[in-house]
Formats: sequence, C-alpha cells, structure tokens
Amino acid sequence: MNSISRRKFLKITGFSVGAVAAASALSPIVKGSEKINKEKVKGIQKIPTYCDICFWKCGAIAYLKDGALWKIEGNPNDPLSKGRLCPRGTGGIGAYSDPDRLRSPLIRTKERGEEKWKEVTWDEALDYIASKMKKIKSEYGPESVAFFSHGIGGNFLKHTLKAYGVNNISAPSYAQCRGPRDVGFELTFGDGIGSPERTDIENAKCLVLIGSHLGENMHNSQAQEFANAVERDSTVIVVDPRFSVAASKAKYYLPIKPGTDIALLLAWMNVIVNEKLYDVEYVNKFGFGFEQFAAEISPYTPEWAYTETGIDVELIRTTARVMAINKPATLIHPGRHVTWYGDDAQRSRAIALLNALLGSWGRKGGFFFPSSYSIPPYPYPEYPKPGKDKVDNPDNKYPFAIEEITTGIREATITGKPYPIKGWFIYATNLIHALPNEEETIKAIQNLDLMVVVDVIPSEIAGWADVVLPESVYLERYDDLHASSFKETFVGIRQPVVESPADQKPNWWIAKKLADKLGLGNYFPWQHIEEYLDYRLNAAGLSLDQLKKEGIIRGEKPPIYFEDGITPEFPTPSGKIEFYSLQLAQAGFDPVPKFTRPDEPPAGYFRLLFGRSPVHSFSRTQSNRILMDMMEENEVWVNNDIANRYGLANGQYIKLKNQDGIISNKVKVKVTERIRTDCVYMVHGFGHNSKMLKGAYGKGASDAQLITKYKIDPIMGGTGMNVNFVTFETEV
Repeated sequence: MNSISRRKFLKITGFSVGAVAAASALSPIVKGSEKINKEKVKGIQKIPTYCDICFWKCGAIAYLKDGALWKIEGNPNDPLSKGRLCPRGTGGIGAYSDPDRLRSPLIRTKERGEEKWKEVTWDEALDYIASKMKKIKSEYGPESVAFFSHGIGGNFLKHTLKAYGVNNISAPSYAQCRGPRDVGFELTFGDGIGSPERTDIENAKCLVLIGSHLGENMHNSQAQEFANAVERDSTVIVVDPRFSVAASKAKYYLPIKPGTDIALLLAWMNVIVNEKLYDVEYVNKFGFGFEQFAAEISPYTPEWAYTETGIDVELIRTTARVMAINKPATLIHPGRHVTWYGDDAQRSRAIALLNALLGSWGRKGGFFFPSSYSIPPYPYPEYPKPGKDKVDNPDNKYPFAIEEITTGIREATITGKPYPIKGWFIYATNLIHALPNEEETIKAIQNLDLMVVVDVIPSEIAGWADVVLPESVYLERYDDLHASSFKETFVGIRQPVVESPADQKPNWWIAKKLADKLGLGNYFPWQHIEEYLDYRLNAAGLSLDQLKKEGIIRGEKPPIYFEDGITPEFPTPSGKIEFYSLQLAQAGFDPVPKFTRPDEPPAGYFRLLFGRSPVHSFSRTQSNRILMDMMEENEVWVNNDIANRYGLANGQYIKLKNQDGIISNKVKVKVTERIRTDCVYMVHGFGHNSKMLKGAYGKGASDAQLITKYKIDPIMGGTGMNVNFVTFETEV
C-alpha cells in the first residue's frame, strides 16, 4: 500500500492521535447508578466503554463536550481497536440520536404485522409478558419458549429465561453465518476459530482470502492487520467472483465461478501434495490419515479444476506454489459468513486441510492459540433441569452441529414437532432479515402465543411482535464484562456515558424486573449491575473503579505459537490433525471433501451474491443518520456486458425478481467490470419495510426478501443462501 492509500485507510478507520492523550485523562462520571449526573460539566469529559455497533466489541472512548455527547474514538489501550475505530464505530453517536429509536414499551393492538401499538408502562408490559409466560408454562412447559439472541447484551435475558426453564436458545450467527467454518475446523484440528478469529494476519507472509471481503467487512483488528500486511508487501491472493476492495490489494486475483470453491481448494492441495511442497515434518508428526487423503485428492488436477472454476491452469499452479514457498506463514483465511451453498462445512474443512498441509495451525503467520482473562462467574443458583430435549435438531439429524440451529427452532414452531413452541423472545436480531425465507418465519410467528422483541430500533421483526421493549443503546448502559480470547488477556467494560432520552431501559434491568414478575427474584441476588460486576472483578483480583476509569485492564501475554512453547494438542478422536476423518465416514459423509457442481441459474437469471458494507452492520444501522450519510441505499452490481445486453444504465433504478417470483423494492444499478457475468451482488441489510423506520423505509432493496431458497448443510444444519437467482424488472 502506498503512502497516500495508507493515509486514506487511517482516515476512514477513525484514527486520531488525540486518543493517545485521552488514555491518561479518562474521567468517568457514572457514580453507582445507571443515571448520569445531570449537572453539565464544562469542557471535555472522556468515558471509556466498548462498542456495540458490531460484535467485535472494540474498546472505545466517548467524549462529552460541555455535557453533550460529542464523539467516539478508539481506546489506545485496547488490543482489539488499538486506538482506532472503523467508520461504524465512530458513527455510534448516531445510534444515540436516531429519531426512529424505540422510546417506550409497546403492546400490539391489531393483527400481527400491522404495526398498530399502544404505549404502556414498563409494569404493564412486563406484567403482560409474565402472565403469558406463566400460561405457556402451565399448558406446555417452559421448554415451549425459545430465545433468539445476538451479542453480549443478551446475557442477562438468557439468565432469566434459563431460570424460567428455557432450553431452546439460539443465535443466527451460527446456522446463518459462521457455523460451517467452526465445524469444519473442529473436525480437522479439534478446535474452532473463535471470535475474534485466531488469525495471525499481521505476521502472515502470504494471505489467501476466499470470499472474505476484508476492508468491506470491517472487522477492525483484521482490517488494520490487512492494511499493515499490504504495506509490508505480503503476498495477497484473493478468490472472489467480484473484484472486491481486498482484490484491489492482491498480487493474484482469481475470479472464480460462484459455487466452485471446493474444486479450486482440491486442485491447490493436489499440486502441493504431488509436488511435495507441503510441510512434510509437520504432517508426519501431527497428521492422521494423510495417505488416504492424498489418494482421495489425486484426481483433482488443475486441468480438471479449470473446467469447473474457470481459473487458468497455470494460475492455479502458481498460486499453490506461492502459498507453499511462504509456509508456515501462509494463512488461508477461514472467513466468517460462510453459509453459501449447503456444502459449507466441507468447504471450510477443505480450507482447514490446506492450512494443515502448509503447517500454519499453531504457527506464526497462521493461526495462534488465544487466551482469555480468567474471571469467575457470579454464583447464581442452579437452573432447573429441562424436562424435554431441544427442538432444533431432532434425532440428531445434523450430527456435527455444535450449537443450536435457529431454523430448526423455526421449523418446530411451524410443525409443533417434537413439541409445540409457543413463545419467542428475540434480542437484538432482526429475524426477518437474518433467516432465509421470510414466509416461513412469518408462518412460525402465527403459531405463537407470545412474541417479545427487545431492541433499540423498530426492526421488521418488531413489527410482528406482541410486545416490544425499548432497550437503551450501548452508550446508555452497562453490559457484561468483555474478556474475549485473543493474543493477550484483557477485560473491558461497557458503562453508561449519557442518559437514555426517553423510557428506554438497559437489558440487565429488563431481565431482572421480568425475573421478579415470574417469581424468580432469587436468581438476581444483586440489586444493581455494578454489584454483579464488582463481585466478578474482585474475585479475579481486579477493581471495578479502575476498570471504569481506564476502560481496559490488560493481563498476560502468554505464548501463542508452537515455537514459543505451546504444546501441540489436537482434541480430535485420533489426537492428531485429521486429514482423513473417520468420524465423518462413520456418519455417512465424505471423509475428505468432494466437489459437487452447483445448480445453474434458469435462462436469463443470475446468481444473487450479497455481503457487507464498511459503514453498516447487518440491518441494524440503516436508520443511524450519521451512517446513512455515508451510505443511504445499496446498489446491485451488474457486469457491463450484461447491462448492455439488458439496456441497463449506471444509476438507473430497477427491481429484481427471483426464481420464485418475489420482486424487490427498487434498487440502483451499479454497472461495473468488477463482477462476473453470471452473478450480481448487493450489500445486505437495506430495503426496510418497517413503517416505524422512517429514515430507512424503502431505501434500497432487501437481499433477504429475495432469499426464498436455501440448502441445509447435512453435516451441521447451516443454511446455504447463495442458491437464489434473480433477473431484472425495468418497470419501476
């Protein structure tokens, strides 16, 4: 990266040298309560917290100027943010000032989905919920309530619901996002990738990105490390049907045919094995079933892969050799949103196997071994033992699922099998946009006796709720302690910076008050969350006052690589890296990944691909006026040749129609050479149809609305969603 582009990158990530000075002058103004001292203080106040605009939880410093919220910067003491925030993080003030925010509890007055409400008090709302929950418990059992949650803010509500007896608890982040990756790596190494991912990008000599859009998918630490890798001239290889921002930084760009990634991965491994370019000592010492693996991949030559992927034979060979030359500091990135085609656990396992061949697991420049601060849990009473099994995976249909499957809970809600699900609690996740096939989600909702949504904005799923509870935004509340596993141990705090502007409440307060209404007050022996935080921190030998003042307390920097003294351990059945998986074979699956050709689009249709924007998080931020200023609507990327064929002009509004006849909102065309002719691409999260989201309503098109088809991964239950096709409707 040249000096000009480097400066631009630092600018968009919100870096400020002023943040360095802030670290020595942090002055929290919260004194034992969620309420803030209303007396306005002249001058600048700096209050540490951690961000909630995405799941990365970057350490941040909020600034008040003469008592008013002014700006947010990265905390330079935080190992995740390193003093910088991404554009979303610096735009966090917009979450506080969003005029479309939920302001008071709402109870539905008309049919579900009509968005007709009456404002009520918190007592009225919680009494209503508790009454319905008691009725469900007496008629069906507590297991007939399910909880969908995203993010650390759901911890206390999860605690209340577990105390009530709920055991069906899930998050879309598994079956609709990262689950295949976690399962693929666990099947290979016996361990997962974690969050933040254990990728050592900053030390990689060769970085391979397969559909991983670093720079657009703005995971802060990784984006910074990626920029540094480019600056020091690390070799970057990008595989993507679209010439992404990451592709623009690559030495080798492979414009692959969508759905053929496994074919390319098999061909790469074929070259590395046949030319004996793999890490022989590493594989011999730590590998299991290598000879069977080598035999399985022998037919998958670059010549064969060319016919499937469209990638030139010599480019396949060259990139395989480049990876091998840089081993073990070659990192084939595992990605995050990897639910694509229904064979995603095997594709992720192929990525894991390629990393294993190059010896990158546990090695510098590959995958490090993370650690976390040891903070004892609060000594709560034991939860009641559920009387029924979970509903998401009956008869262990998906034998390698390691977390609960959201769409499995949805299916049980529709069918009533293995037993009825009659209540949904939904925290900070918009299931209408997160789950494939909106019609199935709505069908499930109609079978419920109670649906409660806790959120900060009136999302589409809130429009279908019986009760909507307005949560304080992250700048107005405490949350649980942040102690993610990373290269070093640390603990961070989220604390209130300003008061909530209306009748919003923090999640911990909602959970505690609901527990009281349900007769479960003994599960919350503390009166205020500061007591809870203080207990846990004292048990770890730390101070709440210090943490509130500094925002981050850093601990040890333990060894993180094999070469530093980490003992190589692989908690697989064989105790080694499983090149050939007996457990997959015994369950009736391929022990080594095989390629299955994807379905072709109908005539005149194009595969729909979708991804992220660096200025938005999922469908949560489109009403944030600061972030809207940077991106108010999405576009559909269309190859120039296709645009000419269909008479589409750059900037023209069209609609998209999918293979099932679903037609989108109008969306602007982006005519470009940066995408293949067999697919189109759009940023996820737009096209809101919640009437209460006045700022975002009708702007752009919803990819989620067009995702009516999905293929379920038979290994772990993830929903492959890149199996939908669209054509163009020019009459708008």
